[in-house]
Amino acid sequence: MTRRLISSGAPWERTVGYSRAVRVGNLIEVAGTTAVDENGGVVGEHDPYRQAKYALEKIGRALAEAGSGFEDVIRTRMFVTDITTWEEVGRAHGEVFAEIRPASTLVQVASLVRPDLLVEIEATAVVGEGSS
Repeated sequence: MTRRLISSGAPWERTVGYSRAVRVGNLIEVAGTTAVDENGGVVGEHDPYRQAKYALEKIGRALAEAGSGFEDVIRTRMFVTDITTWEEVGRAHGEVFAEIRPASTLVQVASLVRPDLLVEIEATAVVGEGSS
């Protein structure tokens, strides 16, 4: 089976040894995604809703590059540094997935890779028949 690596272009992908997403057959795994922009800045500092929205936008771009879309997502995992923000993060997730309704997990973690990051999101997609 062909393994296709999708890169966001972030310099640390090669250093750490990971890809934004990997597609093998009809399965796509999107790595933990945060609200870090292409210049290394955090989008939505102190705003978990905006960080979740931006992370989901990045996930959408990775899925598109892999020949998929949100409609193929079957699983998401959301990691937050403050569980009291679950409603804000959940609202951003719901704006994308209200009708798709993948299996989902939201948990609090002690910290993310940078202290100004509040949310990290992963996704798993299975590309349906007729998708490229």
